[in-house]
Amino acid sequence: MAGEGIIGSWRRLNLVGRIAIGLVAAVCVALLTRWLGGGAEGWEAVVARTKHVPEGWPAWVLSTGELLGDLFVGALKAVAPVLVFALVMAAIAQHQRGTETNIRPILILYMLGTFAAALVAVSLSFLFPSELVLKGVQKANEVAPGGITAVLKDLLMKLVTNPVQALANANYIGILAWGLVLGLAFRHASDQMRALLNEVAEAVSKVVRFVISFAPAGIFGLLLVTLLSPDGFRQLQGYLHLLGVLLGSMLLVALVVNPLIVWTQTRRNPYPLVITCLLESGVPAFFTRSSAANIPVNMALAKKLGLHEDTYSISIPLGATINMAGAAITITVLTLAAVNPLGLQVDFATAVLLSVVATLGACGASGVAGGSLLLIPMACALFSIDNDIAMQVAGVGFIISVVQDSAETALNSSTDVLFTAAVDQAQKR
Repeated sequence: MAGEGIIGSWRRLNLVGRIAIGLVAAVCVALLTRWLGGGAEGWEAVVARTKHVPEGWPAWVLSTGELLGDLFVGALKAVAPVLVFALVMAAIAQHQRGTETNIRPILILYMLGTFAAALVAVSLSFLFPSELVLKGVQKANEVAPGGITAVLKDLLMKLVTNPVQALANANYIGILAWGLVLGLAFRHASDQMRALLNEVAEAVSKVVRFVISFAPAGIFGLLLVTLLSPDGFRQLQGYLHLLGVLLGSMLLVALVVNPLIVWTQTRRNPYPLVITCLLESGVPAFFTRSSAANIPVNMALAKKLGLHEDTYSISIPLGATINMAGAAITITVLTLAAVNPLGLQVDFATAVLLSVVATLGACGASGVAGGSLLLIPMACALFSIDNDIAMQVAGVGFIISVVQDSAETALNSSTDVLFTAAVDQAQKR
């Protein structure tokens, strides 16, 4: 009966709670391993002992952590290419001509806000560069391009890759290109075919959600190995620094960039509207961690603000899909965190290109928990970063996702209402 109670309590927990338990468990097991295997000698002694003793507690714990972490990261690597391809193709195919003209300015603000968020993330990443400890850095350094010309050439070559090869080799630039092209072609297909594409995308999303459900075990393994490594504490400092850059970028966008965009539309003090949207939309979204789940909340808020129903009934569900400022920040910051250990010099033009890729990629990040993290390899492909390294960074993202994903969703969802209200007020002005 006690076992059933524990299992029932676990099932009732959301993903955030489960990941938090995984993080706490990893810290506890690491401390116990240190006490049993190293005592006062420190982490280095534990690791040194596990390298030479095939049996015993420390070695078993370390190998188990590596297995869980490798399995989780490997599963993410397997599903991410198919996810990007299916989501992009289905999203483009579902978009139909004849969208009402009052939606167009809102769409422009969605894209502008997402792009501005990516630029803010690039700027803060330059000012406060994140240094992560990654495996295989030398390998990536050998193939990393050295400037905007090399990046563009490599980008063009990846665009013309065979779609099967793009999926097999995790060439995210080619995957994105073929998803866009096929999506545009399927816009002229029958309703049944477009419905089928939507069902395929939903099926792939379910597979991804199934993989993500094992995040607590995977994160447990990843953090455990980190804590038992010789430079474990330095890595933790890197994680906290990375989280600080992410949250700082999101706060800057929410409190400075978005109000500026709103002011360009309304020509009045934007902060009462900004604060209202953050409190009544951002706070619920922070805890639900789902822009889609927060749609009813945003609908009720839009009605409360007196917005035009024909407008917000379209713009808010659409915003939950394509308005992804928080996701663009996540993709940009974590991609540059993967670039920094390589010693790659990123110029302004390349950073702008990254922002464009992040903006496009973020539009397909909705509807899947951790969707923005799974799109990091697509942005990393701009710099010819090995997929294994890109997924290591994605794994770090999942470790900090307890806070990062909640903040990202809060920014995304609150901005849906904010920009809709800005355009509505501008039209009434």
